[in-house]
Amino acid sequence: MYTSLLIEKDDNGYRTTLCERQEQDLTEGDVTVAVDYSSLNYKDALAITGKGPIVRKFPMVPGIDFTGTVTASAHPAWKAGDSVVLTGWGVGEKHPGGLAQVARVNGDWLVPLPAGASGWQVMAIGTAGLTAMLCVDALERNGITPQSGTVLVTGASGGVGSFAVALLSRLGYDVTASTGRTAEQPWLTTLGATAVIDRNEISQPGKPLQKERWAAVIDTVGSHTLANACASVNYGGVVAACGMAQGMDFPSTVAPFILRGVTLAGVDSVMIPLAQRQQAWQRVTDLLDTPLLASLATTYPLADTIALADKLFAGEIRGRAVIRCR
Repeated sequence: MYTSLLIEKDDNGYRTTLCERQEQDLTEGDVTVAVDYSSLNYKDALAITGKGPIVRKFPMVPGIDFTGTVTASAHPAWKAGDSVVLTGWGVGEKHPGGLAQVARVNGDWLVPLPAGASGWQVMAIGTAGLTAMLCVDALERNGITPQSGTVLVTGASGGVGSFAVALLSRLGYDVTASTGRTAEQPWLTTLGATAVIDRNEISQPGKPLQKERWAAVIDTVGSHTLANACASVNYGGVVAACGMAQGMDFPSTVAPFILRGVTLAGVDSVMIPLAQRQQAWQRVTDLLDTPLLASLATTYPLADTIALADKLFAGEIRGRAVIRCR
């Protein structure tokens, strides 16, 4: 028997419960993992509460990332005792995920725990930190350096945003953080932001081209915020887009792209190839040490996860929520 969150949808409605399950309840996969830590991401909260159409099949165990130890494997790359990490690949949406004490998955989806990292550290970083690292990589690939100028991070109090602030600062960038929680300014400054602005400055409908303000932008919000980011980035600047907290729409024009040579780089952490995934994991764990992560993440027991999902939507969770599964 093992403990798991379980989402069900039937004639009695949509519900998420904490329940005891048996090993025969595990679905297809060639690697079984004893899950030590998972986390609560925005997508997980949507799935748990039913506020977004995340779950593709029922019943479903939520949890888009986890770390743990292999207990059984029919996959040539893994053996019992290996420490592994999983993020993405539709886990928690189409395939049972990590908010449980046991998971069975496709071994091709796993990567080894980064050298020198602990399971807690990796889940304190989680999908959010991995995505932030990929956003920074996108800026660098497109020629943005600390000498290029100030980088704006939107949704800076959230998981991806707060990691982006910390990573950019550690790499020597000047960072402006945009947030709807201006009371978090001291915390964001501690993470490395040199300035904090109210999200209302950039979240309303704006002109197609605006005053050039930023060398680059990491946007976790979408909608009008993303449109304003593109309209106000410097000539030749780069916008890395990875989120849609404000909306999926993009009410912009081609003006920033054809008149200022702006690059809009989409960032996905779900389906990235194995080699890029491993490289990003190693880099982000090297940059983000445990003392810094202690200010970015709070650990909760698995039993608290359902209540935490509502708190996330209420804006009552700062940074990352690490879930201890055992």
